[in-house]
Amino acid sequence: MKQMKNLIIIGAGPAGLTAGYEILKRSQEYRVIILEESDCIGGISKTVRYKGCRMDIGGHRFFSKSDRVNKMWQELCPKQGAPAYDDKKLGRERELSPGGPDPEKTDRVMLRRTRVSRIYFGRKFFDYPISGKVFGQMGLLMTVKAGFSYLASIFRKLPEDNLENFYINRFGRVLYSMFFEGYTEKLWGRHPREISADWGAQRVKGLSVLAVAKNMAEKVFKGNNRKVETSLIEEFDYPKYGPGQLWEICAEKIREMGGDILTGCEVKSVLTEDGKVTGVVYVNGGEKVTLHGDIVISSMPVKDLAEGMENVPENILKITRGLPYRDFMTVGLRLRKMALVNKTDIKTLGNIVPDCWIYVQDPGMKMGRIQIFNNWSPYMNDDPENSVWLGLEYFCAEGDEDWLCEDRKFAARAVKELLKMGVIADKSDALDYHVERVKKAYPAYFDTYEGMGEVIKFLDTFGNLYCVGRNGQHRYNNMDHSMMTAFETVDNILSGKTSKENVWNVNTEKEYHEEKKQ
Repeated sequence: MKQMKNLIIIGAGPAGLTAGYEILKRSQEYRVIILEESDCIGGISKTVRYKGCRMDIGGHRFFSKSDRVNKMWQELCPKQGAPAYDDKKLGRERELSPGGPDPEKTDRVMLRRTRVSRIYFGRKFFDYPISGKVFGQMGLLMTVKAGFSYLASIFRKLPEDNLENFYINRFGRVLYSMFFEGYTEKLWGRHPREISADWGAQRVKGLSVLAVAKNMAEKVFKGNNRKVETSLIEEFDYPKYGPGQLWEICAEKIREMGGDILTGCEVKSVLTEDGKVTGVVYVNGGEKVTLHGDIVISSMPVKDLAEGMENVPENILKITRGLPYRDFMTVGLRLRKMALVNKTDIKTLGNIVPDCWIYVQDPGMKMGRIQIFNNWSPYMNDDPENSVWLGLEYFCAEGDEDWLCEDRKFAARAVKELLKMGVIADKSDALDYHVERVKKAYPAYFDTYEGMGEVIKFLDTFGNLYCVGRNGQHRYNNMDHSMMTAFETVDNILSGKTSKENVWNVNTEKEYHEEKKQ
């Protein structure tokens, strides 16, 4: 009988779990061991439970143009065949999957949800997608200024050696200043001129405010009789209990197929010899454990991977040690009610506003975005008719003032911002809170990032080492992109392909994966 090979996967996020699931489905040659530092499954796509409520860390819509991704999601969490609680209660029509599960009777089900978002800027709420109301809110003079600025950007291009110039070239200086400059500095802690244009090339269609800006300019100056691309999709899929539920199901399937998932195991070292990775050393409960591996798939931060390897050239360590990240905090807040009035024709439980997100673009607010979990799934809140469950998102750096702030004080600060924005009318409407901190949530594109090409060349010298996912590649991947890096990796392993170019090239195209053509 042929001896099985040990395949070690570092990280139980979307990339690591996809790799484990895919290879176990397609081959019986590998013993799969997944090592996860935390005690949770899903990475930044996890779902946090708190007193009957669930928090989605970051807001993860399930939408992809990849058939492989969609097929895997459907295998793990079939699309609903009957109305969800809120749709049934309100009589809302919803596309259903014939023979699909009933979310009122089973948990393993993918819901179909309506996407509604708005932007908070300059003490006003702007509709997204664009509507005639936005022009009235901006005022005629500002609309004309923004339009002429956009036209100027078509004829006078700036050198695209930073993110600021990249977006000015596409949207004009006025729209860039209104909807992007201050928000980006809040998001990354750096001015856009200090950030590589690579980030813009990758994410341009993923940034809602920029899509709004461009759409506005095109509507003003080119009319509506042309094909316009935006980042908008009107509906998306979403697991009954949030994204973490799907990855918990995936973990169950991996275990059923014979894979091992070990939580609380922090990888400290990646062992190498003669141009190959030979295993890892991880810590569990204070004890160091050495694990032999024939192949290693890493979704751990590139910085930590290089630091844990032996005989890494100094020039490579200098780059990886300087790779920047942005960390993230979310305040889960249960409200008695919101002060915002639902003026749309979309029915909601308790008549709350129908938004999934409210983007806080106003630079005067530290808050980055508001999620209304009731609208993602009524099952995210154990009392969706009598309370509202929010996620208030903040960008920070591990160890800074916000990160170290006591939970109670940080939540109180968030409530003050909601009062200032008019989201709530009185602080007594805030009933309870829970704070979550996420390290290395966003790989950033400045400092030593320009040297990533050299790092990739070095890592690729180890033929049996594969880097996948957002942190594994230091790339701001969406969940489906992270999964695709895992698919490509498994394809390479099983086919014997030595080049890893296809793995690194996922999500390097300039056209974002989401688009809607009108």
